Amino acid sequence: MPDLLFEAGMEEIPARMIAAAEKELTDRIVAMLGRERLLVDSHEVHSYSTPRRLAVQVSGVLERQPDVTERMTGPASSVAFKDEKPTPAAQAFAKKAGVPVEALEKTATPKGDYVSATVTHRGRPAIEVLGDRLAAELAAIYWPKNMYWRAHKPERFVRPVRWIVAMLDHDVISVEFAGVRAGKQTFGHRILNGTQPVVIDHPDDYVGALEAAKVTADVALRRHRIRKALDQETRGIPGARWREDTALVETVTHLTEWPSVVMGTFDREYLALPEEVLVTVMRDHQKYFAVENPQGRLEPYFLAVLNTHPEESGVETIRHGNERVLRARFNDARFFWNVDQKVTLEVRVEMLKSVTFHKELGSYWDKTQANLRIARGLADTLSERGVPLDREALIKAVGCARTDLTTELVKEFTELQGIVGGLYARAQGLGETVAQAIYWQYSPAAVEDPIPPTVEGQVLGLADRIQTMVAMFGIGLEPTGSKDPFALRRAANAIVKILAESGLPLTISDLLCAVPSEGGPEIREKLLAFFRERLEFYLRDVRGFAYDVVNAVLAAGCEDVRDAIARAEALAAVRGSEDLAAISAAFKRIKNILRQATEKGIAAGATVQSNLLQEPAEQALCAEAEKLAPVVEDLRRRGEYRHALERIATLRPHVDLFFDKVMVMVVDEIVRRNRLALIAQVLSGFSSIADFSELVSAS
Repeated sequence: MPDLLFEAGMEEIPARMIAAAEKELTDRIVAMLGRERLLVDSHEVHSYSTPRRLAVQVSGVLERQPDVTERMTGPASSVAFKDEKPTPAAQAFAKKAGVPVEALEKTATPKGDYVSATVTHRGRPAIEVLGDRLAAELAAIYWPKNMYWRAHKPERFVRPVRWIVAMLDHDVISVEFAGVRAGKQTFGHRILNGTQPVVIDHPDDYVGALEAAKVTADVALRRHRIRKALDQETRGIPGARWREDTALVETVTHLTEWPSVVMGTFDREYLALPEEVLVTVMRDHQKYFAVENPQGRLEPYFLAVLNTHPEESGVETIRHGNERVLRARFNDARFFWNVDQKVTLEVRVEMLKSVTFHKELGSYWDKTQANLRIARGLADTLSERGVPLDREALIKAVGCARTDLTTELVKEFTELQGIVGGLYARAQGLGETVAQAIYWQYSPAAVEDPIPPTVEGQVLGLADRIQTMVAMFGIGLEPTGSKDPFALRRAANAIVKILAESGLPLTISDLLCAVPSEGGPEIREKLLAFFRERLEFYLRDVRGFAYDVVNAVLAAGCEDVRDAIARAEALAAVRGSEDLAAISAAFKRIKNILRQATEKGIAAGATVQSNLLQEPAEQALCAEAEKLAPVVEDLRRRGEYRHALERIATLRPHVDLFFDKVMVMVVDEIVRRNRLALIAQVLSGFSSIADFSELVSAS
């Protein structure tokens, strides 16, 4: 069986887009081969990428599609034939099926007799099918940003396509995209191999041919070589190690084709600057790796990953060039640091009046005042609930939180927003509590990030985010579909994570109540629904609970995040119980009966009247439910959810017997209303922890 190789070569792709595009192109080609019946079960797939190429190699491709025979059903026999002669309907169907009218057969179906035809679709050669499909799969890749590059031509792609390799074993597949026709020629490293094309004779030669042309096409191998080179360079400094940075490793892996590493140095005097500033300059601006000692403190060295293997004579020139660039950036940072210290954060609060938060919502000074009102309210609530916090430090931190927006260092290094504020607060003697709260105010920015380590920092983060959300929702800027220009989903995720992982006894309602009423109950309801969606995401995707457990828990209440987590943990622990599975099925049945009764305009009684309970099974269910309800409620109040669920499961035999012996929807209206009231009472009385009817299975 032949092997397939498909490579698209282009101008340098932004590093952040490469991994996703490589995976998508691979998935698309494999899915297309499957749809076209061209893959064997034992097929193997390899994908490759560099800044200048995306490539997929598939072994186990069939030479041609297998023939497919199917039976097509046409019109009814009475329509297809009149007096045993074919009608135009029969002739049209025969033409569509590609068979003579005489080949039509009569087939009996539950709806009557119909004409049918047995049709064999001849398989096409794989090289023809691929020629028709590969360009479309390439064009369909999603890119965050596309571009036009041929005048008066409609195609858009991330970068101009310069060459295409499309081969099935030794044969070239006829593929054309954006005016570029496929062939056997690829290109190696732009500098080390020049413009000389690299001819691929067979897909199996691809990796080796590129390696000879100074391109490591395999991403995992390139990543390994970079890590090995970083280790090797660092060994020259006793006790030192390069600071692990997975994200930066991925970035430089996708920036290079033939990587090597060079070490540089900088003056120790720069170590007087905060480590966060130095690392940001090295990492975010220059893509350099920091070097640290065994205690984790920075050493005056850096590691640069190059996209070349320079001659020995050129290494010093490259090293000095990188050192010169880094020195200039460090000088800028030191200058901005010193200039900024001339104006304290407390003085900078007034300067926020000239920094716009949103054209309809005013300046960052206005936002700060709103944040202060919310923080005071939350501080009062926490004090009432016995949570110790430094109120004075909190108010000072909230007031100064956004002042670093006016500093020169943040204007130059925007990645340090918040961090600079915390560093300046420490340097200006505002106290460690204030400094920590400001420093951590934007954390967590992602679900894997830690929450602020102090109560004051947590309250600052909550106050700032809830104010932003209420204000944005109030002017109609809530997220829609995939659009979220103000990152409100991220803000809500952070709020949920802080409430979930801190010790703060606060609920979503507490936060919303702390915000001055803007927009009324309609905005509140929208926000509650939005937070329910974010809590669902947190429970399912971050904490790993099954979707039906999450649905069951949230149906019983979602404003108290920590309580919802505790209920989900308890439900997940006992859901394998056979009794709980039976209760779940019974509660589904109860909900369906009540829903159908409502649809028919049949109302349940307001309360259960024991004198109307006629059957022993309904009397037993009512008695057991009334006895069990206060026990379950007491366990629920104490947060002993697992024990409460186990007690609810003991209701199973009474529920089973009730549905086995009692008809709810009887003719007698009084009895019917009473039985509806009974099952409604059972449903509501035992659904405060979770809505068991949402559970799909007990597995």
